[in-house]
Amino acid sequence: MTGVPPRKRSDPAEVRAAVLAVADWLADEASPAPPRPALAAAVRLTARTLEHLAPGNSVEVRVPPFVAVQCIEGPRHTRGTPPNVVETSPRTWLLLVTGLLTYDAALAAGRVDASGHRAELIAELLPLIPLGPGGRRED
Repeated sequence: MTGVPPRKRSDPAEVRAAVLAVADWLADEASPAPPRPALAAAVRLTARTLEHLAPGNSVEVRVPPFVAVQCIEGPRHTRGTPPNVVETSPRTWLLLVTGLLTYDAALAAGRVDASGHRAELIAELLPLIPLGPGGRRED
């Protein structure tokens, strides 16, 4: 049995555009929620970017209902619940990947469920698409 072929790497401009499409909502929760397809695109593209930046199978990142990816080198997991899991909501995930929320703050506030000693390695990879205060891209 062969493994799943690797996904095509996301275009960085496409990832950035998807994140910017939901940036107002990230900066201000009182703003109207983005359309589901826009939210799904931002979540999936950023999670898959993480998957490519840190290839491996030792940590599973779950952002239900949109995506689950495996990343970070280490022991491969093949059956049942992985020992190293990071799970969060779509909004929290996007806050993390933009740097508008730190991993430690999200964990302390109960906005991230993390299990396993390797799960914390995700924090070292964030943010992926830094946004400044107010949800705008920092250059």
